[in-house]
Parts: sequence; C-alpha cells; structure tokens
Amino acid sequence: MSGELGQPQAGPSHAGLDLPNPERNQAGVPGGVIRRVGGPGRRSWIQKVLEQITDSPRQWVTPSEVVPVAVLAVQRYLLEDEPRDVEPKPPLYCYDVTISDGVYREKCYLDPSLNSLVYKNILKVGIEMKISKVSCIYNEKRLGQGILCIDSVHCGETLDAISLETPFRNRAHREVPERPLRGGKSHYLALWNNEDPYGDIWLTNKQPEEHNFNDTRIISLSHLEMTWSNRRNFPALLVRILHKSKLRYYGKPDRKMIEPYQTFLEVADSSGTVSVIMWNALCPEWYKSLRVGLVLLLQDYSVKKSYPFRMQPLPVDPQIKLISTMEICLNLRDPPTNIIIIPERQVKPEWRLPKLHNRFITRSELDHVPENHICDVIGILVFVGRVQRSKKKESREDFWSYRWIHIADGTSEQPFIVELFSTSQPEIFENIYPMTYFVCTQLKVVRNDTQVPKLLYLTTTNESRVFIIGHRGHPYTNNTKVKNFIQWIKTKTDAGEVKNTVIGGYYPYPPVPETFSKYSSSVKVESLLTAISEVRKEIEDLQYREQKRIAIQGIITVIKYVPHKVATASAPASETPRNANRPSTSQASKRESQNQERDGKHPDDGPSVAQGINTSHESLSPAKKKRIVQGPSDKQVIVPQPEPSAESKGNKPATPSNLQCRGSTGISVQGKARKTISDRWESQLWREKKLGLIHHLRYSSVHPESIPRKFIFEHRNFLTQQYNSQPAKYIPPEGRPAKLDDFKSARSLGHFEITILGLNHEIAIDVAFLPMYSPEDIRTSQIDTLLTCMNYSCVYPQEGPGTDKVRSPRALAGDIIKAVTELDKVHIVCILDICSLGNNKAEVYLQRIYRPDKTS
Repeated sequence: MSGELGQPQAGPSHAGLDLPNPERNQAGVPGGVIRRVGGPGRRSWIQKVLEQITDSPRQWVTPSEVVPVAVLAVQRYLLEDEPRDVEPKPPLYCYDVTISDGVYREKCYLDPSLNSLVYKNILKVGIEMKISKVSCIYNEKRLGQGILCIDSVHCGETLDAISLETPFRNRAHREVPERPLRGGKSHYLALWNNEDPYGDIWLTNKQPEEHNFNDTRIISLSHLEMTWSNRRNFPALLVRILHKSKLRYYGKPDRKMIEPYQTFLEVADSSGTVSVIMWNALCPEWYKSLRVGLVLLLQDYSVKKSYPFRMQPLPVDPQIKLISTMEICLNLRDPPTNIIIIPERQVKPEWRLPKLHNRFITRSELDHVPENHICDVIGILVFVGRVQRSKKKESREDFWSYRWIHIADGTSEQPFIVELFSTSQPEIFENIYPMTYFVCTQLKVVRNDTQVPKLLYLTTTNESRVFIIGHRGHPYTNNTKVKNFIQWIKTKTDAGEVKNTVIGGYYPYPPVPETFSKYSSSVKVESLLTAISEVRKEIEDLQYREQKRIAIQGIITVIKYVPHKVATASAPASETPRNANRPSTSQASKRESQNQERDGKHPDDGPSVAQGINTSHESLSPAKKKRIVQGPSDKQVIVPQPEPSAESKGNKPATPSNLQCRGSTGISVQGKARKTISDRWESQLWREKKLGLIHHLRYSSVHPESIPRKFIFEHRNFLTQQYNSQPAKYIPPEGRPAKLDDFKSARSLGHFEITILGLNHEIAIDVAFLPMYSPEDIRTSQIDTLLTCMNYSCVYPQEGPGTDKVRSPRALAGDIIKAVTELDKVHIVCILDICSLGNNKAEVYLQRIYRPDKTS
C-alpha cells in the first residue's frame, strides 16, 4: 500500500546496510542494498550482526558475539493493519529503539512481544542492553531493503554517560522529519500519552502577516449561521481565538490517515462565538503557533452541523451569542483552508472583536465558589508532584498523564490544590518546578462539603492552558488580582521568605471519604471490592507510573514503624532492585513477584532489639492536643530507636501473646496504669497463620522516588527530570550524576509497614502507610484512632513558628501503633493505592480503613 505523496510506504522503509569504510567520521550510507564491505578501524557490532543475518538461510539469528549496546531512543507509533488482517485489531502501538555500539547508531524495530518491557519502563533510554536474538524484516516492494528487528534482550544497568557523537550507520535514519521504520505513518507519538505533540513535524514558525482587506469579502458569524445551509462558497471570517483545546489523537490501525489529529478553537467576532475544528495535517502545521487572543482570517473553510453531544466552553463575554448549531471545519484539502494571523497592530476598533476576559479567583475566594465553576488562577508553585498516568479505558493502551501541584497566592494559608492533566504543552508540563510563577486557565472546581475532610481542588478542562515564563504581553497582566499577586510575591522574594517548597513523591489525593458508603458512591468500577487473591494481578497489570485505587477486605496483623532516612544515606539495594542478568521479557515481572512471595518466615519475624531514648516533655495547648491525636501527650514518652535491618535478623520469635509488642524497650507512658507499646506489633493470629500461607505479597517498600524532597533551586534540572516521565530520547546528565537520596526528605515522619491477612487466612499482603501529616491541614478534633488519623495526610509539614509545639514523629508513631492494637481480629475494608514505578518496582499504600461492624 503506497502512502501519500512524500510519505513513507507501508512496510520496512529503511535498509540494514554496511559501510564501505567504517570510520567514525563517515556520513553513513544511503538506504539501498544490503552489502558486506570490510575496512580498517574498529568493527561495528551492528554491522557484524547484519552480515551474519544476510548470510543466514533463516530470517533470524543469534549473534555470534553478544556485546552490550546503549539505548539512545525509544519511540512509539501506531502500526496500521497489514493487508492480510481480516478483522481490525485494537490499537497496536509499536516501538523503534535506537541503539549505539560505540561505532554506529542503528534504529531497530522492537518485536511487539517485547512491548511489555517498555510498558514497565524496563527498556528505557540510558541503559545498557544485550541483544541475544535478531531478525530482518524486508520490504518486498523495494530491492534489498530491510530493517533490523530486536527479538530477545536483557536490559541492564543505567549508564553514567553515553556519547551522542556516534553517527547513524544508515543515512535514512537521520532524515528530518523523523519517520517510523514501519507502516505508513509519517510521525512518532509522545511516548506516554497521545495528547502531547512530539517530534519535528510540529511547526512553530507561523508568524502574523499584514493583509490587504480591500478585495476580501467578510461575513459575520451570525449571518453565516442563518445562511450556511444555502451556500456553496463561504466568505472569509475575521475572528479572535477565545479558547484552544488540547489535541485529540484518533488514530486507529484500520484508518489510513497519516496524521489523525483534531483540535477545537472557540472563536468570536462581534456577533457571536462558534467552534472551529482543525483536522489532521493542519494540526502539526498550525497547532503550536496558534494561541488564545490571536486574530485570524479564515478562508476556504467548510461548515457542518454541530456535534450534538459536545459542550462548548462558556463565552468570555456573557453578551456574546453562543452559536451551537454549526461548526467551522479547517482541512488541508476539501477545500484547502487558508489561515492568516493578523497582527494586533492592524486590528481596527470598528471590527469590534471581543476582548479576552479572564476569570481569576484568589485562594481565599475559592472556599465560597460553587462546584463545577470555571476559573483561572495565578500564584507561585510550592509543591510539584511526580507525573502519574491513568488508563482512559480498561483493556486499552491509552493513558492520561497528570500531576498534582500546589499554588500559593498569599490570600490564604492554604494553597490551591490542582490536578494538572497534560494540556498538549509538554514544554511546560515537563518543566515546572517549585518557586515558579504559574498561571492556569479554565480550571473546574471540584468540591464536596459533606465529606470529612472537605474535598476541594481544581482540575484542568479540555480548554485549560498553562503559562510559566514571565507575564509580559499576556492579556491578563492588567487584571487587578494578577497585579495584587505580583506585588505580594515581590515582597516575599525580596525578603527571602519563599522557601520550604517540595517536589515529587507519592501524593495521596484526593482523600478517601470518611464512610464506606460515601466511598462506594464516589468510585466508578465494575466491582467495588477486589479479592486479595486478585491483588497481585492488579499490580502486575499496571504500566509505568500508573496509579489505581482498590478496596480489599482483611485483618491487620502486623505493623512496624520505619523512621525516614537521613538525606546523605544511599538507597539500599532492596530499594533499587536491578539485575543486569535478569531475563527482561514479559516473564520478568512475574519472576520478581514470585521471588517476593516466598513462603515461610518474614525477615521481621525474629526478635527485635530496639533501644529506647528519652524525648523532651511536650507542652501542648488542650486545643492542639485534640487537633493532633487524643492521648497522654502531656506524659513523658520513651521512644525506641529503629530496629536493625531485616537482613540482620534470623532468630525464631519469642513466645507469643495475644497482643504482642516487639522490642526490648517500648513507648512507655507514666501514669496510674503503665503500658509499653513498641515500634512493632504483631497479633497472635499472625503467629498462628503465617507459616501456612499460600502467598505472602510484599509491597511495603517505599522507594526513593516516592519520597517528597525539599526543593533546591540549584538542582532544579535534576529534580525535575527525576519526577517527570521517562524521556523518549537520551538526555546527557549535567556533571556528576546525583542521587535522590542525597536530597532531604520533606517528611518528618517515617512510614509504617502493615501486614493485612485475607479473610480466608490464606494470603497476606504487606503495604506501606505514609502519614505525611501537617498540623495546619487537620480539620477535626477527633483524631484518636488509625481509622481517622490516616485520612489527614495530604500536605507536608512546614517549618516555622509553632512547629515545635507539634508532637514528635516518634510519639505520633506510637499512637498509631497503639490504635492498631485495638483492631486485633477485626474484619476491615482497606482502601489501597497501587502504584507502578517501572523497572519491576511497585508500591501499595494504605489510604483508609473501614470497620463494617460499625456504622460507615
């Protein structure tokens, strides 16, 4: 099947070729005939493999010598249905992997059976990789052309640095724009979502140009609405862009479209506002050049009846008529649309084009804004979470990319909490960090005042746009609230008061409702409860940075407090499990899980030898005591030191008791009745059942990338990269590579490892609980058990006056452990967040527990 003029043909499009003289300064060979030629200098492993496969009678070979290569790029695209396919397949995304052997680069096709390595972020840029089986896919419509296909690999460690000076062996692989190796598609997609423009087909060079209107006939939108059905030719439209949507990719294997994109523009003149749809190849040409506020002259467009189920955004001016009966269509052909950007200096007052009107609100006003209200915000970023992904539909390969951010504007002690989805602005979405001035438009208010704690945050809409670099030239600069913010932030930065900002880590939001009935009504899933036997499959099915919330039933049988590490500590091997010899196939994840499910004694089943230390007397006001945790906080507290590592334990446990507290020294409370509560507790039920388990799932590790870090501006590039998604192309590190563990944690409290036993006593799962508490965020005076305290953990502790009045982390940990002892043998419902970090690393966090035996 031939593609359109100037586009690649279906099937393999680039040859696997040898160089006549394999010197590093050679420019490569053109895509032509596969041939073998010797020469002086270092031999290329890639070239030797191609020689071996061309000499082989089979279509695949095992390289005679397996040499590590570096991965420089992993690029995704949609592969069209082959002519032999009878039934259309679901979207099948393919990957081209660019490797370097130190002499040449080569772009190779990754066999779809290995796609899971990309899904799990095992095969990624910057790693060392050994290829143990390759094949060649030939283009039968061209003489001697084929591509190298990777059929079996072992993925190894991340390399400290990779040279980008190595040339492509095949000249065709460095053509601009880049073309996928297979199929008729002309471009690559973003690696982790379909909304972001990616690659060199997306132009940014469209500039305003003067236009002579003497011979141009213009029609108003209201007049066009009344007459379009009786017209064959339409006069020009002179409009201003009021809103611009993110991109929509609608490619499917059975659709023979080169660039299947769509975006909506809401435009207006003095008579009304209407939706304009830009289709296909016009999107790469124009999307990045068009912005809200520009004036456009549109010629040779088409008009059709509007789609009945699409909701248009509200007009910026309530006086402007909303035209919803028709849509303007812009295409590269049928007819070929002519778009001209009119310079603002040429815009005449008599045209009466509408001005832009922003809907800025302050954080203090947000408390009184109704649900679903659309607004704009401006502020300084004080928290930027890591990029996460959520599946658009089950059984599909398409994901949304999003992250949580906090924005402060000086009008309230509370920040805006924003769920920021990708807005087709990757140059901003992937480069935001704390201490940046930030504007986000067209946000929707999400609130639930009946939930405890009250649910209140903002989320992006289809028309949301974000801005971070300066504000000059933007129409909102004259807004009063914008001026007030700029004045406030100027006084803060001049005084050096902008600090304590945080980046990255696991972010437990939105909070889980306080009752199970409210939780049930808030989720949209086929099955409300997940059997504990199905949890492992749920986790294994997660893709890179995917996060999901599930509910299981069980019994809490073990809890252990793990203090956070000092900033200079290196990550232990258990936190960064990598094995260069691990078979990196679809079985890798299963083997990892099987290793984590070894039956028998848990490393922590042996006796602990914690030693206690005295803490200072804590003086809290009665109100402050109730706000944090009800308990004997006015008593002297003896807190144990952390236990030795699990690897140092091996002795058999001591004699059990019904509510057993481990450790030679516990949290001792002085008073009429003396109690001792350790930093680890296990129940009698656990001691009876743990050796007879069928499976013990272990997901309680908290990896370095899940710990929020205090932001250091001088290291912004490194920190930003760590909490972004894995890039599609290799980016050399700046200077000596740093480690996340070198940066101070933003949490003063450590985490808990909790073991939940299934109701049938056959399967147990270890999960983590991260009480990232902040006294300023607590909105209740009834935090006296684990059931209530765990739901108030969304904002990180701030340093400053009054912080020393808050209970110490170890004291608070003791109260949480004490609360767990009250749940011995109680059947509970646990709300869990399951997260995939990629590279066979997964985490499970306990978010909330409910007691079915009580009203919930």
